[in-house]
Amino acid sequence: MNKLGLGESAEDYLEAILMLKEKNGQVRSIDIADLLEVTKPSVSNAVKRLREKGYIEMDASSFITLTDTGYEIARNVYERHQTITDLFVSLGVDREIAQEDACRIEHILSEQSYKALMTLKDKLDS
Repeated sequence: MNKLGLGESAEDYLEAILMLKEKNGQVRSIDIADLLEVTKPSVSNAVKRLREKGYIEMDASSFITLTDTGYEIARNVYERHQTITDLFVSLGVDREIAQEDACRIEHILSEQSYKALMTLKDKLDS
């Protein structure tokens, strides 16, 4: 669990919703299932929990949107993922492996260590 009390799975779902919204303009449960390679019942359970916690909303057409709080969490997770991925790639790691590793690391990395990685990435980019 992170400092917001969200587990890794919930963060992954919020991040996936953000990515799908940016890519497709709208998000359905089936899109999330396809992206995360999980079953539709798993998505239904996650969507129910995220809606109950106020992170997402679902309209009459079953399109899913992030609330302001959900968006902030998703954006933070996505930024961490991208930063860590880019850092690993700049160190010579294959992009696919870097993305997989970043997905695992983004959830457990402390804020202090994340800031140190951002500083290192900035130095490498200069």
